[in-house]
Amino acid sequence: MPPILPDFSNSVKLKYVKLGYQYLVNHILTLTLIPMMIAIFMEILRLGPEEILNLWHSLHLDLVQILCSAFLIIFIATVYFMSKPRTIYLVDYACFKPPVTCRVPFATFMEHSRLILKDNPKSVEFQMRILERSGLGEETCLPPAIHYIPPKPTMEAARGEAELVIFSAMDSLFDKTGLKPKDIDILIVNCSLFSPTPSLSAMVINKYKLRSNIKSFNLSGMGCSAGLISVDLARDLLQVHPNSNAVVVSTEIITPNYYQGKERAMLLPNCLFRMGGAAILLSNRTSERRRAKYRLVHVVRTHKGADDKAYRCVFEEEDREGKVGISLQKDLMAIAGEALKSNITTMGPLVLPASEQLLFLLTLIGRKIFNPKWKPYIPDFKQAFEHFCIHAGGRAVIDELQKNLQLSTEHVEASRMTLHRFGNTSSSSLWYELNYIESKGRMKKGDRVWQIAFGSGFKCNSAVWKCNRSIKTPVDGPWADCIDRYPVDIPEIVKL
Repeated sequence: MPPILPDFSNSVKLKYVKLGYQYLVNHILTLTLIPMMIAIFMEILRLGPEEILNLWHSLHLDLVQILCSAFLIIFIATVYFMSKPRTIYLVDYACFKPPVTCRVPFATFMEHSRLILKDNPKSVEFQMRILERSGLGEETCLPPAIHYIPPKPTMEAARGEAELVIFSAMDSLFDKTGLKPKDIDILIVNCSLFSPTPSLSAMVINKYKLRSNIKSFNLSGMGCSAGLISVDLARDLLQVHPNSNAVVVSTEIITPNYYQGKERAMLLPNCLFRMGGAAILLSNRTSERRRAKYRLVHVVRTHKGADDKAYRCVFEEEDREGKVGISLQKDLMAIAGEALKSNITTMGPLVLPASEQLLFLLTLIGRKIFNPKWKPYIPDFKQAFEHFCIHAGGRAVIDELQKNLQLSTEHVEASRMTLHRFGNTSSSSLWYELNYIESKGRMKKGDRVWQIAFGSGFKCNSAVWKCNRSIKTPVDGPWADCIDRYPVDIPEIVKL
């Protein structure tokens, strides 16, 4: 017997139903106000000028009342604009591109590992397995001191790497923006594992002869998410210092932190971390509004350090032979997932459209009241952002976030390609990813970008930017000579 009613799922494309629902909920205020305004306008037309004039005279307003009302409106407007946070602009940024002489192909890396760990073939085999599955390519770079056999991680070599990376990024930023060193009011440098005396921020001040009254900060020990912490600090400082420019420098110095022991948990960073750095110019000057690339919308920071496991999952310590290294624990991804969950719980209400928030709320109420086994609704963050910059900490990090946030291959393309071309450059990886999106010509005016980073402690930090103008494809930068080759196919395992 043929069905009396048509199959609803086949007769209606459900995606169009969802689009209709999203449009209705997201524009409910507009759809309600427009008919009301039309009705008021039609009523005014019906009354005519004489009746409108009689209505005005019937209000019995004298000069004192009008002046008081005007003063109250001006007072409220003044309080509102004075209490409104200053807009923070990202004028431009520059990423360090390592020289070809620092390139470390897989064959070179494994040859060095075999020579350094010749008495421990199992550790060599472990590093080879990690490298095969890492998602890194053949063009990642390590500093000159690591190319020696054995490596020579001296203080002089570490300072040399810091000068090469930071000064190159700063020089590029000056060229791109026309910024003069004397125009820098605030300087923030973040480098997690290398903290010499004088500090890296003092090194920058000495090199460029910055002003004596500059407000400088040097952040260390804060892991791969320190770049967004620096942005947050710059935002807070720019709120209290009007008409100012802030430069943020994010990097990680590899030279003194290359582990030469046998512990597997400490050998893992050797396979993933590579040279990199970025310099970012932020400003609250209204004169920068037209040429600025982005406007900072939100920064959300989550710290799980109160939990012992989270605190120790990325830990610098000595192994049994007294060699210092960074230990990455097996439960790192689970801890990162919990930190991300807390972060997006705060971020969601700030960025998600009303349609997604309503669905999430209804599902939450249903789980609490009717059936706890209901599948929780995962908000569609693709409704809130056009671009995603996920910290290129490793293939597992990107895979996990793609799965949890239900992102497409294109959404995580910038992260995967950055990991492949440059490796894990720590806190600066987000800026290589943003530059990848720009180099592909995908960034348009009004586009929203979500930067997500994880760091030791354990921290998950997010920043939301809105594109201020359509951005032309850059002719220079770290991707200039290779962007046409990307995206590339990255196999699950690269046999070495």
